[in-house]
Order: sequence, then C-alpha cells, then structure tokens
Amino acid sequence: MSGRPEPLYLDLMTWRATKNALAGLLTGLAGGVLLGVLIVPWGAALVTLIEGPGGWAHAAIYTAVVLVVPLLAPWVVQGLSVLQRSRLRATLGAEIPAPVRPLRRTWHQLAYHLLALFAGVGGALLVPLFPVAPGLARWLTQTDERLARALLGPGRREQLAQRVESLARSRADLVAAADAERRRIERDLHDGAQQRLVSLAMNLGMARERFEAEPEPVRRAIAAAHDEAVLALTELREFIRGLHPAVLSDRGLDAALSGLAARAPLPVRLRVDVAKPASPAVEAVAYFIVSEAITNVVKHAQAARAEVTVTRAGDVLRITVTDDGRGGALPSTPGEGTGLHGLEQRAAAVDGTLSIDSPPGGPTIITAELPCES
Repeated sequence: MSGRPEPLYLDLMTWRATKNALAGLLTGLAGGVLLGVLIVPWGAALVTLIEGPGGWAHAAIYTAVVLVVPLLAPWVVQGLSVLQRSRLRATLGAEIPAPVRPLRRTWHQLAYHLLALFAGVGGALLVPLFPVAPGLARWLTQTDERLARALLGPGRREQLAQRVESLARSRADLVAAADAERRRIERDLHDGAQQRLVSLAMNLGMARERFEAEPEPVRRAIAAAHDEAVLALTELREFIRGLHPAVLSDRGLDAALSGLAARAPLPVRLRVDVAKPASPAVEAVAYFIVSEAITNVVKHAQAARAEVTVTRAGDVLRITVTDDGRGGALPSTPGEGTGLHGLEQRAAAVDGTLSIDSPPGGPTIITAELPCES
C-alpha cells in the first residue's frame, strides 16, 4: 500500500453509486410491492375462475378482479416510471424523457421495474463493497442508467419523431428569424441610406438647375453626379423591395402582389381571396414565389400575359401562376439558372410544396401550397 489517498473522482463516483444503489433499493421494493398487490390477486382470481368459483356472487367478484387489474396496471407502471426517472435524476443527474405515448411502452417499462426489484436488492448488498470495488460500482450505475434509458424513455421511433419535430420547429424559427431580420434591414435602409440618397439627389437636381450658366465641364460633372444619385436611389429601392417590401408589412399580401402586377412588363391578372392572413413568414414566401415566377415568365416564357391566383383553403395558402408562353419548363436542378429551383426552395423553407405543369407549347402552370401557420 502506498498510503496515497484515492483520487477525488473515485470518491465522488463511489458516493453517487452509493446513493443510487440505496435509492434503487427503495424504489425497487416499492415497485415490487405495488406490482405484487396487482399481480397476486389477479392470478389468484384467474385460477379460481378456471377451477370454478363456487357461486355466482364469487364468480362476479373474481371476474371483476380479472378485468379491472389489467386496466389499472398500466397506470401503476407509469407512476413507477415517473418515480424511477426522478430517482435517476436526483442521484445521477440523468435526464430521461418520458415517452410521448407511454401506454405503448408499458411492457418495456414493466420489464425495467421487474429488473429493478432484483437489481435494487443486489445493488444495496454490494454497497459495502464500493470502497474496495469502485469499478463494480461504476459498472452497476452505468448499467442501471442504460437500462432506464432503453426501457423507461421513448423508443427509437419516438426519438426519431421527436427529432424530426424539433428540427421542423427549429427550421420554422430560423425562417421567421430570417424574415424578421430582412424586415429590420429594410426599415434601416429605408429610413437611413434611402433618405440620405433622396436628399442628395434633390440637392444635386437643384444644383443642376442653379448652375446652368457655369462652364460646360462643371455642368456635365453636376449632371453626371445627379444622374448617378438617381440611379443609385432606384437600385437601392429595388434592393429594399427584394429584401422585404414595406407594403407587405403595412398593407398585407393583396396590396403587395398588386404592386408586383402593376410593375410587371406584361399584363398580369391578379386574384387574391384570402379571408384570414397567414403568418408573416409564409406571406413573405408567397410574395417572393410570385415575384420570382413572374420574373421567370418575363425572361423565359415568351408570354403575352400571365395570371396569379392566391386563395386560402383551411390552413393551406394556394398560389397559382399561369402564363400563355411557349411552355416546356421542367422541374429544375440546382445550377440550371431557370429560377425554378429557387421557387422550390422558397416553398420547402416553410414545409410547402411546389409543382410545375408546362407541356410544350404551353400554358405553364406553377402551383405552390404553403401551410399558413408555419
């Protein structure tokens, strides 16, 4: 013996294992008693019914026991599971989530409670050995936690379903956060840089008129500066509109789409029938889908006119963009440059779908369906 003290982590591990074993003994015995109170009378009543209860009154009582105990057992098992998860959290700091549908995991949980009865007694007997066998204590504690996670927690399918739901919520939060950030940038640019450019363009315009008698080089320089300021202001306004149109927040989807239709270089017939607004993120996606679809029509379809219809049926916002162009648009792949992939990405960002019907010769019909509450 070297006389050196045990490492601190072994002392802590021994103490945690000791607490867990003693608590496991108590909860295991409690579970055994409760399950025994259910199982023993149920078994006795079942045997009596098989052998003959000896009278209608006794038969009714035994039948009631046989029928009622299976109804009570799952709730007893769930209560014991809550107790065991609390024990593991208190002694080991292990957070074991409850199953989403606990009744479907009743047999798994029952198996743990039956094992816990024997493991609790065995673990308590091994408590005196912990000071000289820390490895055994660690193994017993880890085994207990692994069994609890496998039998008391959600199953594999539930874990996957919870993960998918969590990812969907995270994506929805990211979409909403991105939309909120675009709106903030739009407001900042509108109230800041755009206003300064407006002031600059106005001052240069007044200077252009005021200094008409100046030499030609001066007038050309002022005129060029004025034209550049006006062009920069126009480009900034288009950029701001591409981030998030202010009219969408101020007046809603109908007004924002009306502005799109009015600015389009070809006739666009618009019909919006949305009794109840969708969430801001979904309305932003709807706006940009229509905007990019009209841009595609102008660039690629060789169309004379287009039609946009937006309706809401229940919790689904349906968008249809139709043109009388040459057709032949195909579902896109990244990098094609047609813009259709961007439309699909817009819809998918809020768990929506997008379909394209574009036979050669037209017409082309783009349909998007977006869940309104994303």
